[in-house]
Amino acid sequence: MLSPQDRSVARTFKRRLQGISPVLDMRVYGSRARGDAAPDSDLDIYIELESVTPQLRRQISEVAWEVGLDLDRVISTLVVTREQLEHGPMGVNPIILNVQAEGVPL
Repeated sequence: MLSPQDRSVARTFKRRLQGISPVLDMRVYGSRARGDAAPDSDLDIYIELESVTPQLRRQISEVAWEVGLDLDRVISTLVVTREQLEHGPMGVNPIILNVQAEGVPL
């Protein structure tokens, strides 16, 4: 189960992201979503966007680093587009299936 602190970090991150791009879906997954994280575990965040450019990916990484530094979490992002999910191999990727099964929506 996602801790209140992790939920707060993820929501802060989401608010910052929405300032640079519309977010279609965002979920925390992995050990912090399951509630079995070690103190130094990263916060895995899945982000679905309509489209993404290399520049936007860099901006997302920068925001993740800034929020993580401010709130004492390493934030790891998995950024996908709706197109990749619907028409590419990402839609059947085991990581995506795991996110859909265990991810905590924000």
